[in-house]
Amino acid sequence: MVTARSSRRRGRRNRDRHGRGLRGPLYPSTLPAASTRAEKFDALVLDALEPIEARWRTELTKLDVAVDDVPEVTPDTPDGVLADSGVPLARLVQAGVDRRGQPTRARIVLYRRPLEARAKDSADLADLVHDVLVEQVAAYLGLDPGVIDGES
Repeated sequence: MVTARSSRRRGRRNRDRHGRGLRGPLYPSTLPAASTRAEKFDALVLDALEPIEARWRTELTKLDVAVDDVPEVTPDTPDGVLADSGVPLARLVQAGVDRRGQPTRARIVLYRRPLEARAKDSADLADLVHDVLVEQVAAYLGLDPGVIDGES
């Protein structure tokens, strides 16, 4: 009789142990610890973009900034790509026309995973994101990165 009961227990797993109900979230969604790595990276990009946008607001009205997890794998590196050892970190896509004939806005796409892989810690990642954004905005405006960053 004991063997029948123990074999029956092994067959199914019960997430509601001890009748306490299902497990809930560890942190409330309002706390920073509840945000995902992607959400934290998005906030980091917005923080890095804020001083650049404050200084160059009128010139950047037709520019979008986006975040993608990883770059698309292509045999050749397209124009406007900022790469490190052959791995794209960001890409500047100029304004143009899409496949349906609709006009598109210029945009900078930052690749989250390659940037995170190159940073030692969160402060290093913030500096790297800022530097990449400055490089891409400078390429978009046709200016020197030092001018965008306010060094010159």
